[in-house]
Amino acid sequence: MNQIAAIPAAISRSPATGQELARYTFEDAAQLETSLARTDAAFRQWRDTSIAERVAVLRKMAEVLRANVEPMARMEAQEMGMPVTQARGEINKCANLCEWYADNGPAMLEDEKTSIEGAYISYLPLGPVLAVMPWNFPTWQVMRGAVSIILGGNTYVLKHAPNVMGCAYQLRDAWLQAGLPEGVFEVLNVEPPLVSKAIADDRIASIAVTGSVGAGAAIASQAGAALKKCVLELGGSDAFIVLADADLDAAVKAAVASRFGNCGQVCIAAKRMILEESIAEAFTEKLLAAVKALKIGDPLADDTFVGPMARFDLRDELDGQVQQAIAEGATLLLGGHKLEGEGNYYAPTVLANVKPGNTAFKKEIFGPVASLIVARDAEHALELANDSEFGLSGAIWTADKTRARQMARQLVSGGVFINGFSASDPRVPIGGVKKSGFGRELSHFGLREFTNPQTVWIDRK
Repeated sequence: MNQIAAIPAAISRSPATGQELARYTFEDAAQLETSLARTDAAFRQWRDTSIAERVAVLRKMAEVLRANVEPMARMEAQEMGMPVTQARGEINKCANLCEWYADNGPAMLEDEKTSIEGAYISYLPLGPVLAVMPWNFPTWQVMRGAVSIILGGNTYVLKHAPNVMGCAYQLRDAWLQAGLPEGVFEVLNVEPPLVSKAIADDRIASIAVTGSVGAGAAIASQAGAALKKCVLELGGSDAFIVLADADLDAAVKAAVASRFGNCGQVCIAAKRMILEESIAEAFTEKLLAAVKALKIGDPLADDTFVGPMARFDLRDELDGQVQQAIAEGATLLLGGHKLEGEGNYYAPTVLANVKPGNTAFKKEIFGPVASLIVARDAEHALELANDSEFGLSGAIWTADKTRARQMARQLVSGGVFINGFSASDPRVPIGGVKKSGFGRELSHFGLREFTNPQTVWIDRK
């Protein structure tokens, strides 16, 4: 009997049940050409619109997002397993982002005076920006770059992760409903060879990537060969330092929220909890009690805090890392196994006695796993925190804020949060150093990343 060949497609599958939700046939080279032509034509018109016109679209987009919080949050819960309560927060955060840039962005794009009479700097759009985005925050990861890129007069070409294409098309429809012209926010559904083709295409001006180190390096290499700027936000293994004088109850609450929210699938999560020796036992006891109390379940249920992992292959990879860490000497205090039954669930896990060189110390563990590391003192805690190829973000917990500020200057990371946990906010930049990438998103840094700071000098003598 002849078998019909499967048509290559991006497949949306519920991680809670394993059920296929939808499949989106990959576009071919001709369809890619249509998309690139459309976004290039849209750019030539959008770059000439006034800032006031762009701001009006952002304000309308905020309204559209708030009006559609429930369907958009449910789509995220269904496609990648984010608990719906957390997904609602994400959509509302995107609406706030639109409003913040509408309020503050125009001033950042005004011509900037210099100390030279007759000379100023204009911030001009570059062109279509190709954005290769991950699945873990299907809306926020896109919007935190797209809003500033579009406000700057560029167009935005989204290559989203294949398992969240429903979220991608939903977001495109929201922008159209907000009045954004067709082609200013374009969605590509293509396989890797056509992504490479798009990177090399002269109509693409720049590239933005959020993802793994491997993916970022590969895309940056291609962008470099095409002499195109790129911004990379890659992996992280954030240190969460708790010193002896810290408020342990507050620190534990923050650690649980940071590490186990979105099933631990967060770049800036508190992955390595570095505890000063005198409070390590007390912190561990409080942490275990809090993690045991977490509700695991259906991501569509309002009382669920930990949902399924987004992809079945990633759960297998995570379990392999946990077992490897234990084999290398880490002590399993809680979890450490897949949960039985349907769905892609992994037990919230706590590993102790994690030391430099252990898999749980040196690798990014992208799932609901906390690694506990004991430091002799604050100086040793900094040494351990910096002993990583990553440098995305970090946290320091102590009652001595003067000491914390001094330590922050020695912590090699893109962000430091004192008595709080890492988060992204439009008012401050986000980005990393070392293998966590380069460039920044959000604030005026993110807005100007994809502009041409053009020097204009009148009557130079």
